[in-house]
Amino acid sequence: MSEPKYKRVMLKLSGESLAGKNGFGIDFTVAKRIAEEIKGLVDMGVEVGAVIGAGNIWRGREGSGMDRVTADNMGMLATCINALALQNSLEDLGIETRVQSAIEMREIAEPFIRRRAVRHLEKGRVVIFAAGSGNPYFTTDTAAALRAAEIDAECILLAKKVDGVYDMDPNIYPEAVKFEQLTYRDVIEKDLKVMDITAITLCKDNEIPIIVFGLDGEGNILKAIMGEANGTIIDCNE
Repeated sequence: MSEPKYKRVMLKLSGESLAGKNGFGIDFTVAKRIAEEIKGLVDMGVEVGAVIGAGNIWRGREGSGMDRVTADNMGMLATCINALALQNSLEDLGIETRVQSAIEMREIAEPFIRRRAVRHLEKGRVVIFAAGSGNPYFTTDTAAALRAAEIDAECILLAKKVDGVYDMDPNIYPEAVKFEQLTYRDVIEKDLKVMDITAITLCKDNEIPIIVFGLDGEGNILKAIMGEANGTIIDCNE
């Protein structure tokens, strides 16, 4: 088997990815499939950190009339539910896993401590970073970029519903064109909405490449780490 291109990665999953075809809640069949692919990375010696969104549980203040801070706090707590679900699926496969939360909740998760997280990774444990950055007004994309920089991840594996970055929504416009390679500047200037601008800027400043790929195809996480994903690479190369 070929060697993986990266030794330490940050996997960014949307909350919707855990919902499966239901579109809401947690489909544990899907969680198990994702866990099996992560196990494949661990078995190859790749150190894996992960951040999961919360869109399958909470969509922020859309239609709620809530103030932004309260809505974002609820979203951060919802990411903890998803983190525990993924942890359970990984541990069912015998993978040692730690959940580290940016919001202290010692009964169910460790507090985020950078050095401890890095030590877990070095020991072959998967570390799931929950509760975003612990601050409202910042997305889980930004949390993924921040944690990736803090743990010295070599890339971000950005799992999406579509198989890369397009110039327009391919689900609406069949003539949409997929990009194979982009720079961080391209993403910002073209307003491609791959990740929010704060996340893209963090990746640019720390030279963390982003591999955008579709999660639906079986084995796609493994293909991404091997450089075989038919997706989009975002980096500093012009």
